[in-house]
Amino acid sequence: MTAPGEAFDQAVQAVRTGGLTADEAADQLIDRMTDGEILGLLDGDSPRVLLPFIPALLGRRPFVAGAVPRLGIPGIRFSDGGRGVVIGASTAFPVTIARAATWDPSLEERVGVAIGLETRARGANYSASVCVNLLRHPGWGRAQECYGEDPVLTGHMGSAITRGVRLHVMACVKHFALNSMENERFEVDVAVDEHALHEVYLPHFKAVVDAGADSVMSSYNRVRGEYMDLNRALLTDVLRQEWDFSGFVTSDWVFGTHDAVVSLEAGMDVEMPLRLLRARELPAALGNGELARATVLQSARRILRTCVLHAATREPSAPTAAVIASQTHRALARRVAEESIVLLKNASVGEAPLLPLAPTTRHLAVIGRLAASANLGDHGSSRVRPPSTVSPLQGLREALPGVLITTTTGRNEQRAAAMAAAAETAIVVVGLDQHDEGESVVTGGVDVGVLGRTFGSGPLRRVFIGLAHLASRFVRGGDRSSLNLRPSDERLIHTVVAANPRTVVVLVGGSAILTENWRDRVPALLIAWYGGMEGGRALASVLTGSEEPGGRLPFVLPTDAAHLPFFDSAAKSVVYDDQWGQRLLDGEGHRPAFPFGFGLGYTTIEHRLLDHSLDTAGGHADVLVTNNGDRKGSTVIQIYAADVSSRNPVAQLLGFKKVSLLPGAEMTVRVVLDAGPTLQRDPTTRRWSARPGEWALLASQHSPDGWENAVPLRPADGQYTDEDTSDDHRA
Repeated sequence: MTAPGEAFDQAVQAVRTGGLTADEAADQLIDRMTDGEILGLLDGDSPRVLLPFIPALLGRRPFVAGAVPRLGIPGIRFSDGGRGVVIGASTAFPVTIARAATWDPSLEERVGVAIGLETRARGANYSASVCVNLLRHPGWGRAQECYGEDPVLTGHMGSAITRGVRLHVMACVKHFALNSMENERFEVDVAVDEHALHEVYLPHFKAVVDAGADSVMSSYNRVRGEYMDLNRALLTDVLRQEWDFSGFVTSDWVFGTHDAVVSLEAGMDVEMPLRLLRARELPAALGNGELARATVLQSARRILRTCVLHAATREPSAPTAAVIASQTHRALARRVAEESIVLLKNASVGEAPLLPLAPTTRHLAVIGRLAASANLGDHGSSRVRPPSTVSPLQGLREALPGVLITTTTGRNEQRAAAMAAAAETAIVVVGLDQHDEGESVVTGGVDVGVLGRTFGSGPLRRVFIGLAHLASRFVRGGDRSSLNLRPSDERLIHTVVAANPRTVVVLVGGSAILTENWRDRVPALLIAWYGGMEGGRALASVLTGSEEPGGRLPFVLPTDAAHLPFFDSAAKSVVYDDQWGQRLLDGEGHRPAFPFGFGLGYTTIEHRLLDHSLDTAGGHADVLVTNNGDRKGSTVIQIYAADVSSRNPVAQLLGFKKVSLLPGAEMTVRVVLDAGPTLQRDPTTRRWSARPGEWALLASQHSPDGWENAVPLRPADGQYTDEDTSDDHRA
């Protein structure tokens, strides 16, 4: 007979050997549990008094929900992990949007494996490391946590990290759904039509679910008037019935649960991370019949089934603490940073392009307030505290030990000009930090009812909200008020380039930064993002030419913020349509400063589309790639489609693949295509069919600026028309 404390391990072993299904194992565990233990699965295990200490505790230990020591059930042991594990001193990888700029899902899967290993080594079994909210506007404070503006790129990258993470811990995808503004994330109501919802904002979530995501985190915001934890239409009708998702749903933290009973009935299984609403209300609701027992058991079964199945199928050998910030993971962090850096401009100064730096360089001036900074991103819930960091200045000094490197913050512009004039080349490092963008932990409009009746009404509620409003003025991060650099940074660029025409500008940040006020005067321009703990070494490798700048933009860089969707960070309600980013610029005929997918290298590579086929289930394109330069380089083959019968064709990314070529080499590359952007969904039948129009295809190195050389889209079999249907292709 199984000892009580061994019940969970015995269930796992039975599933592993095929003696039980995961559902059967979950049912057997439930049969041995008391009502109190079953209800305890549905919220966090920590008491509400820990609320003020969450930020500190998040960096010290996993947050546990649903542990039942009597039966050996470990519960959900949570760690955040978008750019690395937040517990202890762990490997800090480049932020998510930087990794999106690699356009390399295989590399992202390796990052997922590393995050999974370190999460497990820290004692957690559940990682909220997969963030696939679309970048609708670059002013979004948490843009750095997403994969950019495109659903196909986001879906591929999010699926890749999911596959990697869940080898060792359960993978949670967030924030479901339509979460892409920060300051009013607790209250904003998003209106969206069926077309935009299912064909733009959900396909990448569906891709991650199909990749095996174990859990989904609901977002704070409302969609069509319903808070997401109460939104049965999305949590049950779409997520479970239409997509067949069998894992569990958790709330976003603290303020993500608005009604203990209704949220459970809607399909939100676990209130995170404390014993708040549900601990207070569910026992009585179950006892008086307000809450059906079947509803409780349904969520309990989802949670236990997922936990048992994961424990039975994960990598059997548990990692030791030696994997945390190991040399292998540091090397991976550096590699990812190198592959993420986007070279936007590299004009000739004299006889050759300014980059890579000439090997004869003897004196560099490195200028800017971020040059010597360990600038890893925002200080919100995804913050990682690595054991060491490398700034741009340190990276250059290590890479160029024989070069005189002088430096200044640039606050004294006269000194900066003199230093730049005395050097052969000046490197200006400017951009954003945690003060400019990021998660805003305190927002004035938050619903404080979750804290209990004392704060839910009366004078204490008004005091609490007043304090929240006051605190929100001083909290770092939040949505950006401008897409430009700080005025002092722009003045510094003008000052330095006037003193030394051989000036390289390095932009640090987590989203689009407009460059129109100074770009034409600067010969070389790169985006280095928040590059992680090895970001300085990666930047030095690219600047010196020992590595190729491998990044491509995961969003469009416009010439004017007015070319983007209207963005009001204080809005209580917004409308999301299918016009944003590159698509909006295409549709309105605006040329960008740099298009989606753009990025230069240190060699010249050409693409030529040879053949393709596509139907509603997908397809492929064969592309001949040739390196015409004199050094090894990389390229991202990007396949776009558009309805060329429209006045302003709007490019839709269908597929991509990153490849490296030796000088003079050529190769034929097959790119797998996602038909989704060319399809439409019938809201009544939920069937997918080809979108009407004259669709054509292009192989390109960035979003096309013209369709003159496009080829008509050819189906894999038969005519590609709106009669072709597919039940399971997309959301």
